[in-house]
Amino acid sequence: MSDDKRSLLTEKHSEGIPPPVAAIPTLRTTSNRRQWFSKVLKRIAIISFIYLGVLRWAQLFKPQVEAETARWLANPFAPHWRPGKGHKVLYGKAAEELFLSVPNPASAIEASRQYASKPHMAGTLGDFETAKDFLALLQTQLGAVAPESQPIFSAGTTASRNATLSIPTLDTPTAWIDVYYPVMNTPLNHSVEILGDDGLAVWSASLEEVADETDPEAGKYFDSVTTFHGLSRSGEVKGKVVYAGYGRQEDYKALIEKGVNLTGTIVLVKYGGIFRGLKVKGAEELGAAGVLIYSDPSDDGSVTEENGYLPYPHGPARNPASVQRGSVQYLSSYPGDPTTPGIPAYENSTRTEGENIPKIPSLPLSWANARVLLQEISEGGLNRTVSFLNHVDTRVIPIWNTMGVIPGHIKDEVVIIGNHRDAWVMGATDPSSGTASVHEVIRGFGALLKEGWKPLRTIVIASWDAEEYGLIGSTEWGEDFADFIDEYVVAYLNLDSSVSGSRFRANASPSLAHLVRSTAEEVPHPTKPGLSLWDATKDSGILHGQVNEEVAAMYEAESQQADNLGVTPLGSGSDYTVFLQHIGVASTNGGFGSTLQDPVYHYHSVFDSVRWQEIYGDPGFSRHVAISKHLGLQALRLADSLVLPLNTTHYSLELEAYLDKVESIASTTSLSVDFSSLRDSLHTLQSASSDLDEEKEEAEAQLKKLLKKIVRRKLIKHKLRKLWCKIRKIFKKPCGHKHELQSVNDITEITSDGGQIVKPRVGRYPVWIKEQQRHHACRAKEHHLPKRLHKKLTKAIKRIRTVNKKLVAFERGLISEEGIKDREWYKHLGVAPGKWLGYGATTLPALTESFTIDHDEKLAKHEVKRLKKLIDELAEEIKP
Repeated sequence: MSDDKRSLLTEKHSEGIPPPVAAIPTLRTTSNRRQWFSKVLKRIAIISFIYLGVLRWAQLFKPQVEAETARWLANPFAPHWRPGKGHKVLYGKAAEELFLSVPNPASAIEASRQYASKPHMAGTLGDFETAKDFLALLQTQLGAVAPESQPIFSAGTTASRNATLSIPTLDTPTAWIDVYYPVMNTPLNHSVEILGDDGLAVWSASLEEVADETDPEAGKYFDSVTTFHGLSRSGEVKGKVVYAGYGRQEDYKALIEKGVNLTGTIVLVKYGGIFRGLKVKGAEELGAAGVLIYSDPSDDGSVTEENGYLPYPHGPARNPASVQRGSVQYLSSYPGDPTTPGIPAYENSTRTEGENIPKIPSLPLSWANARVLLQEISEGGLNRTVSFLNHVDTRVIPIWNTMGVIPGHIKDEVVIIGNHRDAWVMGATDPSSGTASVHEVIRGFGALLKEGWKPLRTIVIASWDAEEYGLIGSTEWGEDFADFIDEYVVAYLNLDSSVSGSRFRANASPSLAHLVRSTAEEVPHPTKPGLSLWDATKDSGILHGQVNEEVAAMYEAESQQADNLGVTPLGSGSDYTVFLQHIGVASTNGGFGSTLQDPVYHYHSVFDSVRWQEIYGDPGFSRHVAISKHLGLQALRLADSLVLPLNTTHYSLELEAYLDKVESIASTTSLSVDFSSLRDSLHTLQSASSDLDEEKEEAEAQLKKLLKKIVRRKLIKHKLRKLWCKIRKIFKKPCGHKHELQSVNDITEITSDGGQIVKPRVGRYPVWIKEQQRHHACRAKEHHLPKRLHKKLTKAIKRIRTVNKKLVAFERGLISEEGIKDREWYKHLGVAPGKWLGYGATTLPALTESFTIDHDEKLAKHEVKRLKKLIDELAEEIKP
C-alpha cells in the first residue's frame, strides 16, 4: 500500500473520534487518608520500638561498660585487654568497702597482747622475737613466700641491698628483715643521794618503779628495764640542785637574769614543753654537771590525786612511782645512729664520736623522788649537796627492721606505711597500739589480695626498730636508700602510738592535709554513733577538776598550730623525719592523744601496759580499729588513685601563711628585712599550682573518657562477634578454634569442636598449626587497640604520669642541699623540728630562726634569697 492511500485511510478512521481531554485529578478519599496515617504510625512504632530497644540495651550495657572500665582503671597500663575475661577486679569503692570490713576489736586486742605483754626494748632478744613475729604476719597475710632459711640480711650486704633495690621489679609479695648496727647504750647501775656534811648519804632514792600484781605485767617486769635515759652519758656528779622549770630556753634565760650560775650544778627539770634531750643540751651549754628530769602531776591536767582521783593501778591518776624513760639525743641536730650521721650504720661502718649526744650525765626520776629534792631546795630546805651516778654500757648493738612489699602495677611509684615496734618496756600504747592498728591494716590488705586485688602503685610496709633511741631504724634505712626513696617513693604514712587518750589528732604535710581530713570524715566515730572520726578532733576526756593555768595555756597553744583544715605541720619525734625533712617525701602521722581530762597515760613507763590500755586507754579497742581504717583508707587512696591525691595549692597557700608568721615575728625585732620579693615568688607558685590543678583534673577526665570509649567499642565488637558466632552455629558453621597453639612435637591429641578427643594424622599437623596461627592472629587483632586509639591512650597515660611527677616534685622542691644552719642534716626549708623544740614544728625554719635564735639581719636576708630561689625553681618545675 502506497503512502498516500495509507494517509487517506487514517484520516477516515479518525473522523468522529473526540479529541483527548486532560485528566482531572481526583480528591483523596477518607479511606486513603487512613491508609497513609496507618503507614506513618507503623513507621513511628517501628522506630520507637528500635529506639526503646537500643535504650534498654544501652541501660543493660552501661553497667558492663562501667565494670569493665573499672577493671581497666585498676591497671590502665595493661598491654592487652579482653572484655569479660577473668574474675571481677577489686578497685575503688569496692576495694575500700572490703578493706573497711576487716579490722575488728577482737583481732586488735589479740595483736596488742602479742606485742605488749613482755618487754622488747631495741636490741634485746624480746625485740628480735617481735621482729620475727611481724615477719610471720607479713608472710601469712600477704602471701609472701617464706624461704627455707629466714630472710634476715645484714645491712650493706648484697642480699640486703637487693631486697630493697629490687622492689620496682617484683611481681609477688615479699618480706624480709634488715639488720643495722648503731651505737646505743644499756643501763648498768644508777643512784641519786642527798649527802650530809660528812659526805655520807642521808637519803637514797628508790629509782625503780614500784608495782604489784594488780597489773600482772607491770608487777612481773617492773625491774626488767631499769630507769635510764637512752644515749645518756656515763658519769658520777655532785653538786647543788637548781630547779629550772621545763628546761626550755626561756626557763634558763630567766635563771641567768636572776644571777643564777649553773656551772657545776645539778639541774632539776620537769618533763613537758620540749624534747627531753634539749633540756639536757641547754643545761650542758650553761656549764651544768648533770640533769635530773621528773614527771610532775601538775602536767596531768585535772586527773590528779589532789582532785580526788586514785593513782594507777587503782584509779586513773598518775602512779607516783612511774618514771618516763627516753632518749636524750639532741634530736634537732640530727636523728639516727649518733656515730654515722648521713650514712647507714653497717657492721663495719667508719664512726665518729657522736655529735648529737650529751656530754653530761642525766637520769629520769619519779614524782615520789623529785618532790624530796624539791623540798630540799625549797625555802626552808637544807639545800644539801646531791650526788647522782649513771653508768651505762655504750656499744654497737644490732637492730631489726622488718619490711614487706605488695607489688603494684606501676612499679616506679611507691607508698610506704611505717610504724616502730620497739618499746622502752612493754609499750602497750607506745608503740604497740600503733602496731596493733597496723596489724589490722595488714589483715585488710590480705583480704583484698585473696580476692585478686593488686594495687596500682607498690605498697611497702615497714616495722622500724630503735625509734625510741632516736628514730634509728627508719633513719638508717633512709640514709641507706636515699636515692631509691628520692626516685620512687611518692608518700610516707607514719603511725606511732594510735591510742593514748580521747582526742584524734592529725599531722601531715600540707599537700596531704585534704586526704587526711576527707578519709577521717568517712570513718565512723569509734564511740559516738552518727559522727565521724574527724569529729573526734573535738573530743575530750570526762574526768574533770582543777587544772594548772600554765599547763592549760601550753595545751591550748599546742592546739592552735593546726591549719584551717585542722591538720598540724610535722615537727619530729617519729619515723617520718628522714622521709620528710631529709629527702622531701610528703608524710602523715596521727592518732588519739591525751587531753587534760583523760586518764593519765604513763609514757615510757612500766605502767604503759596491756591492762592500762584495756581499762583506761581504749576499752573495747574501738579507737584502735578506727585508726587502722583511717590509715588503710589513706594508703588505698594513695596507691589506687590515677592522680595522686596531693594538694599543692593548699601547700602553696600555707607557705604564704608561714611567711605571715615570720613577718609578725620580724615586726617585734629591730631587724630590717624586705619580704616582698619572696611573697611575689609565692604568688607565682600559687598560680603555677592552680594551673597544675586544672591540668590534673583535665588529664584524669581525659583518660577516663578515653577508657570508656575504648571499652564501649570493644564490648560492642565483642558482643557482635558472639552474635555472629551464634548465627554461624545455627547453620553448623565453625565459629573458631578453642584450643591453644602448641608445638608440633607436643601434640598428641586434639579436642574437636564437638568435644571429642582425636589423634590427628601426622600429615595433618602442618595444616592444623597454620589454622592455629591464623586463629591467634585474629584474636590478637581483636584484643589490641587500633593504632589511633593506642596512640591516644599512650598520650593520656603519659599526661597522667607527668602530672604525678610534678605533684611529687613539690615536696622535693623544698629540699636544700645546703641544709639548715648548724644542723645541715635537716634540709627541708618549709618545716623542721624547732632547734630548741625537738618535737614541735618550726615553719620556714631557717628564715624563722634567723630572727628568733640568731637575731642576725644579714643571715635573715640571705635566707630570704635562698628561699626565694627555691620557690622560683619549684614554680617552674610544676608548670604544666
